[in-house]
Amino acid sequence: MINRKVPHLLIRTPEGVVFSLLLAGPVSRFLALSVDLAAVTVATSIAEYFLLVFKLLSVDLFVAAMMLGSFIISTGYAIVMEWFWRGQTLGKMLLHLRVMDAQGLRLRPQQIVVRNLFRTVDALPLYLVGGMVSLLNSKCQRLGDLAANTIVVRNPAVVLPDLDQLHSGKYNSMGEIRHLAARLRQRATPQEGAIAIRALERRDELEPAARILLFSRLSAYFKSLVEFPDEASHGITDEQYVRNVVEILFQDGRPDKVYGTKPLGDTPPVF
Repeated sequence: MINRKVPHLLIRTPEGVVFSLLLAGPVSRFLALSVDLAAVTVATSIAEYFLLVFKLLSVDLFVAAMMLGSFIISTGYAIVMEWFWRGQTLGKMLLHLRVMDAQGLRLRPQQIVVRNLFRTVDALPLYLVGGMVSLLNSKCQRLGDLAANTIVVRNPAVVLPDLDQLHSGKYNSMGEIRHLAARLRQRATPQEGAIAIRALERRDELEPAARILLFSRLSAYFKSLVEFPDEASHGITDEQYVRNVVEILFQDGRPDKVYGTKPLGDTPPVF
């Protein structure tokens, strides 16, 4: 389902959870590309300074070296940045964009390589091919994205914890059993709450099987802390159970108030 003004992509997980991804349009992608082209231009100018030694030997050799160097820098820049920055280049980071798999799975290295090798075709002429293809495509994909099965999404900054981003908006019947909810907040540690938060934040980076296994183990652990009645948790998935737990633990949105004086962001990273 695509919104014409603000295009979204709906992805349904094996557990039946639906995620809405805000797709990056041609304008924001072009602005990010402009920043990346500026970075590539600077890097190419620096490389040209070091390649001047070839000009002393032969002008043709210098031109060939510059052409090869320009290709390596322009293509390698995007590949290396997206590889180590998890789908982002300098331009995408500044514009809050990110490349990801079209099915919401973890971005694979071969996808990064393929989409950037196709950039040479998309850039003909003056990125007209890539721009026209993305305008006509419902997922705003250029040729490189189509070949690599990738999309570019908006990646707004999220402050931890952001319950509006983590829970599904469904009624949480577990939270209505106040004495059990209070017992859960008493027994769960800040580190366990941090694990649940980070699992929900990074759920779209996991393979489907790993995602199901992770939330199965998390829900089983929280169930071992406090046993809610069947009528409060019957029929919900393990991932939804963890969402309900997070909503209970951080119901006022302030982890320092729930768990004492130590903010959640100060806990050591788990993943």
